[in-house]
Amino acid sequence: MAKSEGGIGETIKTVVWALLIAGAFRTLFFQPFWIPSESMKSTLLIGDFIFVNKMAYGYSRYSCPFGICPISGRVLGSDPERGDVVVFRHPVNGSDMIKRLIGLPGDQIQMKQGVLYINGAAAPQVADGVFEETFEPQGPMANRPGCANAPSMGEICEKPRFRETLPNGRTHTILNIGDATGLPDNSDIFTVPEKHYFFMGDNRDNSTDSRYPQSAGGVGFVSEEFLIGRADRVMFSSAGSRMLYFWTWRSDRYYEAIE
Repeated sequence: MAKSEGGIGETIKTVVWALLIAGAFRTLFFQPFWIPSESMKSTLLIGDFIFVNKMAYGYSRYSCPFGICPISGRVLGSDPERGDVVVFRHPVNGSDMIKRLIGLPGDQIQMKQGVLYINGAAAPQVADGVFEETFEPQGPMANRPGCANAPSMGEICEKPRFRETLPNGRTHTILNIGDATGLPDNSDIFTVPEKHYFFMGDNRDNSTDSRYPQSAGGVGFVSEEFLIGRADRVMFSSAGSRMLYFWTWRSDRYYEAIE
């Protein structure tokens, strides 16, 4: 009996150590993240699985699960670069979000007729074809994609695609579904406060981001303490409502670098 109890004790000890090591790894180095929505298409698709590099910007209380790290501000921090795809904690509802960093502290950001302006200068856009996907429920939440055309279920959903270049030379693709008189295609000028950042989704007409105030469910300006890490690469991707549906796996996206 003593031997059996000793075996059970060793097993429990091994499991505890494994959980502690996994927790430390997740806190200090990389955090897994599933893409739940279409706000970052075509850069990231619903069902993409990424690891977030938590070393990129240093650490804050939100580097730990449930925001329990006893850290004030940021430690071992480095500044993110314009154009980085960043995972951060939503300042109001506490969910983890992923968007592209557009505005740095002190920047003036504005949308005019669907074109991004940074400090008064337009970010050049070049037509880059059409992004096509099947109009059907996507992912575990069964979201239907927004389309520039009006397809029926099972038909092709189309979105005009452009390649946008930021002031530092970083380029990425964006999608545009339609033209709105107000948000998201036209806005007032946003002046980014000190130690805050301005984020936008690449699927410009389907992203509740910094263009929308926090009082209306948007992201607003994001303090540096809410940054969690940088998304660098897609590790795995599944188009199905369950990861185990292997026939929906997108093997062409495995290990794909994120622009």
